[in-house]
Amino acid sequence: MAKDLALTFDEDDQIHQKLDYQEAQDADHLVHLAKREPLTDGGLRTSQLLLAALAKDPHHHEAQILLERLYQIFVPRWHFPMLADKLRNRAYADAIAAKVRPGDVVLDIGCGAGLTAMLAIRAGAKHVYTCEQQPLIAQAAVRVIEANGLADRITVIPKMSQNLVVGVDLPEPADVVISEIVDTVLLGEGALATLEHAMQKLAKPDARAIPERGKLKAQLVESDKLLNLWRPHQAEGFDLSAFHHFATVARITPNDFATCGLRPLGPAKDLFEFDFTRPKMDSGHVTETLDCTGTGTIHAVFVYFEMDLASGIQLTNGLDPEGHWGRTAFLLDRPIPAEPGVQLKITAHHDTSQLSLSAQEATHCTDGAHQNVVWMDQVWDRRGIPEKICQNAVSPSAPRCTNTSKAPAKVLEFQT
Repeated sequence: MAKDLALTFDEDDQIHQKLDYQEAQDADHLVHLAKREPLTDGGLRTSQLLLAALAKDPHHHEAQILLERLYQIFVPRWHFPMLADKLRNRAYADAIAAKVRPGDVVLDIGCGAGLTAMLAIRAGAKHVYTCEQQPLIAQAAVRVIEANGLADRITVIPKMSQNLVVGVDLPEPADVVISEIVDTVLLGEGALATLEHAMQKLAKPDARAIPERGKLKAQLVESDKLLNLWRPHQAEGFDLSAFHHFATVARITPNDFATCGLRPLGPAKDLFEFDFTRPKMDSGHVTETLDCTGTGTIHAVFVYFEMDLASGIQLTNGLDPEGHWGRTAFLLDRPIPAEPGVQLKITAHHDTSQLSLSAQEATHCTDGAHQNVVWMDQVWDRRGIPEKICQNAVSPSAPRCTNTSKAPAKVLEFQT
């Protein structure tokens, strides 16, 4: 009997091994199909095939790698620190509670995980219509909203807000428009164009907006660590200074910001103000003089935003270390000694979606013709990581990037 029983176990093992092999074969086939699937649907079908493969073989290496790669392409990594940002979440919760009234119809632009939409329902909204252009994110938001028992009061629309139509996607214009679609300098995620369309086409004439307005500010800063991070002078005894011209705009991640210790050398001054309740698609130009009130070395012009969500409720990515946003610093061509009375004249331009800045010494300058030019012509995510890189126009005749799409496909078009 013992021998017979042992034979039975051996036969069972062989059967299980055969089944496991068949499951692995099926998983391989599903992965093969996933790799051939076009991503024109935003990765939905590909993710379904890879998840099916992992359901059959949870340890399938290639399926795991491809699924993670797919998520990294279509779900920006800044979503996670954003959702964990308690300061940001509390500010939006307070602003929504202050501005949403019982019975309101709310349009929420950029659904993400659905947090702001659910906050609007908690504040008393009759119904929230929230749009999300990325299908994978929209699908996940539906599940989050269902898990919180709010599916009957929140409608997730898998479209860009510019493609919404009142009477088709929304039964009536919105009483309140909620959004959180700004980057480190407010402009890079297309906030002005998006909100101009929403307030004109999708909202009532007296509609409220969150945020209400935003402001860009600039000040002089010192940071040896920032300069060493972006412009190391040497490595292993070799001079690297000829490489420095590539590092003109420091996009500072929250972790780098915490270690670089930017020190202000003078007060901040306003550059541009934006009214999000009545956005205007007008480009801007300003020349301003930044003052030094302390001693040290000017390494960069630090640019940051202040955003008013509602009366008395503000978010910023200034020198205060709180928040999930990255920071922006325009590096000077060469450091300038700072002392009280030293001034730096700067000129800033924006075209409603991008920002450029140049700096020129205004006082204590030994060669008044010297110009420190710094520029930014890229779209960045809110952590300070580039989402797409564009060719910068260094002269009127140079090619200039015209790609303003936020879609994950990184296809650039240039014109002269």
